[in-house]
Amino acid sequence: MPKRILIIEDNITNYKLAGIVLRKAGYEVLHAGDAEQGLAIARAEYPDLVLMDIHLPGMDGLTAIRILKEDPATRGIPILALTALAMKGDEESIFAAGCDAYLSKPIGHQTLIEVVGRFL
Repeated sequence: MPKRILIIEDNITNYKLAGIVLRKAGYEVLHAGDAEQGLAIARAEYPDLVLMDIHLPGMDGLTAIRILKEDPATRGIPILALTALAMKGDEESIFAAGCDAYLSKPIGHQTLIEVVGRFL
């Protein structure tokens, strides 16, 4: 059974590109367009890894990461943060929220596969 990756990303183009790359690499891909939907899917499906956009409508990605890491049922899921607007201090905040790794957009296909592969 292929490893399942949940992509929580509101930009459909970014989701589709990452989804294509990950599916070609043999992963099953789930999608949520916002943090609330992502939390529900993570709790119901227990993916092997979460790719979390930090800047989401409504609840932001950092809040969602904290919620997943505080929940005993989901705290063991590796979470990779994705952001296009990295500013000074963002990396600290991302890791403080409980992220396992952090990638700046745009992400090269090979980089995405390599980083995901480290956790799966």
